Amino acid sequence: MKKAFRTFTGILMGAMVLTACGGESTGSSISSNALSLYSGVSDDAEKEAIEEVALAFTEETGISVDVNFPGTGYEDQLRVRMASNDLPDLFDTHGWAINRYGEYTADLSEMEWVEHFDEAMAPILRDEEGKVYAFPINQAKDGIMYNATLLNEYGIEPPTTFDEWSDAMEAVKEESNGEVTPLWIPGSNQYTIAQVLDQLSTPLLVTDENNNFEEDLLDGSFDWSNYTPLAEFLKGLQEQGLLNTDVLTASEAQRIELMAQNKIAFAFAGGAFGPAVTELNPEIQVGTIPVPAYWEGDDPSWIGGERNTFAVFKDSEKLDEAKQFIEFLAQPDNAKKLAEASSLPAGITNVETENYYTEFYDEWAHVQIQPYFDRVYLPSGMWDVYATTGQELLADTLTVEQVSAEMESEYLRLRNQ
Repeated sequence: MKKAFRTFTGILMGAMVLTACGGESTGSSISSNALSLYSGVSDDAEKEAIEEVALAFTEETGISVDVNFPGTGYEDQLRVRMASNDLPDLFDTHGWAINRYGEYTADLSEMEWVEHFDEAMAPILRDEEGKVYAFPINQAKDGIMYNATLLNEYGIEPPTTFDEWSDAMEAVKEESNGEVTPLWIPGSNQYTIAQVLDQLSTPLLVTDENNNFEEDLLDGSFDWSNYTPLAEFLKGLQEQGLLNTDVLTASEAQRIELMAQNKIAFAFAGGAFGPAVTELNPEIQVGTIPVPAYWEGDDPSWIGGERNTFAVFKDSEKLDEAKQFIEFLAQPDNAKKLAEASSLPAGITNVETENYYTEFYDEWAHVQIQPYFDRVYLPSGMWDVYATTGQELLADTLTVEQVSAEMESEYLRLRNQ
């Protein structure tokens, strides 16, 4: 009888918690004994999956979970809470498990799910001493989204090199008589430009053995004139009419609608993009390819590794309960639900997912995953510099040489902070 009452109470509390977490903050009715959970996801399907798993945890254990999705304020909130050593019991490290949050996270290496740890995630989730910093909900494989329906219609093969990609964009422009935008960037959000530049930095500066600047980037001696070809490439696309003319004012909401209308060929977008497009227009299939190789003889690359995770705050007053929640997340059915909601592969090897992009991930399964460029090779704060210099380049307020000079200046300043 006590068990039944406890379960009913857990369900009721869980319902109260999850009813309150659709916005940027939760209500005041949350129990002070609830686990606090903060996630950086923004897609509704991903939010719903996390809420459903949290409620199932409450139903099974009687432990309520206060789920929070701060949206664009996520990083700022966590920075403030780090400063006071008062982080949530569970939180998303969103690519910075070791470098930013490492000293605040509990070691998860003794958990059962770790035997299924994907070694591709090791550089960003496990250190040389064996500490595991977070549980990976999914595994990012960022490349370039493309209108597979349109490319098939035009007889254009998915590109594997920058030259092939440029040729494909020119072919789209010609075949469509200018009605289809070859590469569409919603630059009103300057960070979408940063995403493009960050992903394209890897094939330019890292993956080719004859043009590998890893050591120089890490020790601070990198010559930023080697970055100039990337600025030239982006500016060249604009000058050739291969970018949307409203690149500096276009919004992300337009991107889904225009792809569904067969008006876009290539885009940089997250996993939820394809399903959203096909929901609007079932006749459009969005595909994904790895980032093409820049140098002759090099191979394409997926960019990613850690996308969304949950780490446990090492000083949590509910440390055992938080770790119990992690083990619950790692159960195959739950891990599968969370990964599939994001249309990405699972972060652990004993879970197979079926999602919108499965056929494309299978086709390019041989391609290696490279970590996000800025997370490995650049000091904290350079993401903003990517964004502002890229936006100013496209606005004609910086030349390509000035972009490289600004990147170098900020790179050196931020390294010395």
